[in-house]
Amino acid sequence: MEILKRKEIYTYEAPWPVYSMSWCRRPDVKFRMAIGSYKEEYSNQINIIQLYGIDNKDSNGVGTFRSSVIFDHPYPATKLMFAPAYHTYYSETDRDLVATTGDYLRLWSVSNSSAEMNIMLNNNKHSEYCAPLTSFDWNESDPNIIGVCSIDTTCTIWDLTKQQPKTQLIAHDKEVYDFSFSNDANMFATVGADGSLRMFDLRFLEHSTILYETPDNSSLLRLVWNKLDSNFIATFVVDSNRTIVVDIRMPSIACIELSGHSGDVIVLRGPLIHHIIYVQPLKINKH
Repeated sequence: MEILKRKEIYTYEAPWPVYSMSWCRRPDVKFRMAIGSYKEEYSNQINIIQLYGIDNKDSNGVGTFRSSVIFDHPYPATKLMFAPAYHTYYSETDRDLVATTGDYLRLWSVSNSSAEMNIMLNNNKHSEYCAPLTSFDWNESDPNIIGVCSIDTTCTIWDLTKQQPKTQLIAHDKEVYDFSFSNDANMFATVGADGSLRMFDLRFLEHSTILYETPDNSSLLRLVWNKLDSNFIATFVVDSNRTIVVDIRMPSIACIELSGHSGDVIVLRGPLIHHIIYVQPLKINKH
């Protein structure tokens, strides 16, 4: 019997530059993702795309990405995430739940044909202006909690059920660029423009632990917490090809430095310390 070789690379050409993306984490849904536009204007978009055809015998294993729904988003979404796989929301509906940050934290209810904003959370109710939110993370141990970070040096922990902040704290001396929860519902880490990687405990927010600082105070741009072994966190310096892995049991020093790219690192992904994915931008030469 001839075995058909399945296509290994699937491409979707968005109508605009893509800035953010997230895979759907529902166990009953395969190959669905959300992508966010980057346009230097107020009106931006989120596009939900789905890979079709790979389970169809008549397609010979050749699938294609198709757009199922596009909806408007104010400013580019600095980050977007589908709700954790076992969020109680999925037991009540077949719609997806997507969170985004930009000017505010928003939660969207998304189906194959429509999208509706369920919640918009703003902790700065005394001013018409807001500090842009740079990133956020959804607490997988307690999906009722989302933590966001901002250029105003603060982090805010939101209770989604009450639609109120549980707490807000000044996390860094300068802008906070990324936020990540550990497997422990109470532990999270942040990085920022002051060049530090810091760890916090929601039960003792009076103190934080500085796990790493760049020697020249260069900004740390992103971090990812190892979800299988929470002793390890990976981060990288802005405009650098080095990825730094820190063991929280031995703070202040990098236990591993990875420098496999010739260009700057811009993205970190991967739950395993042995399988960190780090990406550099594609360089295009114009003649």
